[in-house]
Amino acid sequence: MNVSSISRRVRHKTKTTDGRLAVIDIGSNTVRLVVYDAPNRLPIPIFNEKAECGLGRGLETTGVLCPEGVESAMVSLTRFINLSDSMGVEELALVATAAVRDATDGPEFVRRIEQQFDVQVDVPTGAEEAKLSGLGLVMGTPSANGFLADLGGGSVDFVELDNGAFRHTATLPLGHLRLSEAAEDDIERAEKIINVELDNIDWLVDQRRMTLYAIGGSWRALARVFIDQTSYPLHVVDGFPMANIDAIQMCDLVARLGVKSIKSISGIPKNRAKSVPFCALVLRALIERSGVSNVVFSGYGMREGQLLKMLPAALRGQDPLLSGSAGMAERTGRFAITGPEVFDWIAPLFPPGRDAESRLRMAACMLSDLGWSEHPDYRAEHAFLRVLRLPFAGLTHAERVFLAIAIFIRYNGDTVNPLVQSVRSLMTDYDMGHANVTGLALRLAHTVSGSAPGLLEHTSFEVSDTEIVLQLPGDGNDEGDIFRGEAVERRLRTLGKALGREGRLN
Repeated sequence: MNVSSISRRVRHKTKTTDGRLAVIDIGSNTVRLVVYDAPNRLPIPIFNEKAECGLGRGLETTGVLCPEGVESAMVSLTRFINLSDSMGVEELALVATAAVRDATDGPEFVRRIEQQFDVQVDVPTGAEEAKLSGLGLVMGTPSANGFLADLGGGSVDFVELDNGAFRHTATLPLGHLRLSEAAEDDIERAEKIINVELDNIDWLVDQRRMTLYAIGGSWRALARVFIDQTSYPLHVVDGFPMANIDAIQMCDLVARLGVKSIKSISGIPKNRAKSVPFCALVLRALIERSGVSNVVFSGYGMREGQLLKMLPAALRGQDPLLSGSAGMAERTGRFAITGPEVFDWIAPLFPPGRDAESRLRMAACMLSDLGWSEHPDYRAEHAFLRVLRLPFAGLTHAERVFLAIAIFIRYNGDTVNPLVQSVRSLMTDYDMGHANVTGLALRLAHTVSGSAPGLLEHTSFEVSDTEIVLQLPGDGNDEGDIFRGEAVERRLRTLGKALGREGRLN
């Protein structure tokens, strides 16, 4: 087995950003490898594979790991560790969660992994695992208020959140595998078990006006059911929000759906169909017990928290949206025109001091040339869908739609297009207007400069109550001729009209 080189790198825990990082999550139900690219900003996943091993199957009744699951996990670990080596991974972290932590033969399983592969396996406590999930969440939601609940196969781990700061933690044996086994697949019995266990968390009550952040593959599967059943317009789990009453009603519905009905829902792994109703029971009980005002499902959790621990402090503090957008711009842009260059140029068109809006505009500027290589007939559509589904943390669904519409407009789309109208319900009228103006400004910026660097700075806007004047260089000589053209004038007029002003060149 060719594991010697990866083992050397695993033992040498350098804080490098030159190579790749990877996390193997040895969970109660699945074993998963995620490989991250590690440039000079927050890494993004470049490989993600899971194996359904079922380590925790039968744990509730036997107290030991499932023997078949152990052998399946060893096969998957052999593949994942060798793949990591072939992919040039510089640092690999193996983290085992509730099943390994709670099984009487968990330590023996860990020793077997460490001896066979010459690696170190971390087995965090429930509180430590919850805090890892918290790190992954607050990377994208730094001001989170309420609590997170990370549901796995063996346990639910909790962290109370106060404006992004961690408060109380807890862990309960209510993972979907363990709960269904303890209740012998009986829904009413499961409800009683859940309520008895939740009595052990006294701080969970009185979370009114707060948010429950639902983390973990089980609740991601549940979110897909909710998205399907409610005809929600955006099929992206991360950031999917639900009001408390709506979530409770959906939980009641799903808890009583048959396995056959759940299997028919697109995007639900067939092996999760049996456990989804139990996931719904836990979620409903948490909402009712805590009194939270809403639920937000997250695509980020323990693995992302572990990744952050592996990074230098300077990278951990980066904004994931802006970091990801900058990285995408570097990989997809034609020339060297930068997002900040475009952002500074369009800044006079917008009110100053709006931090959240400025952040979104900066991301839009960074992403504004990502569609250049697409076929012209489909450029706007492909750019819209690509931005709508960005694999970055730190985005609400409304913000995803804003960015997608702004880039759609930049590529000559318009707001009456059915693509835009399909997600229009997620936007306010103000945000629609802001996205439209941003897109028109980006379109003009790339027209004026030809997307080449260093040209925009030779022109500038003067904005009055009645006019938007684009000032060109020179006093009637040839210096400004590079910027003059029918397309520039036409798009300046269109931008001015959107802002209720006349647009003209000077």
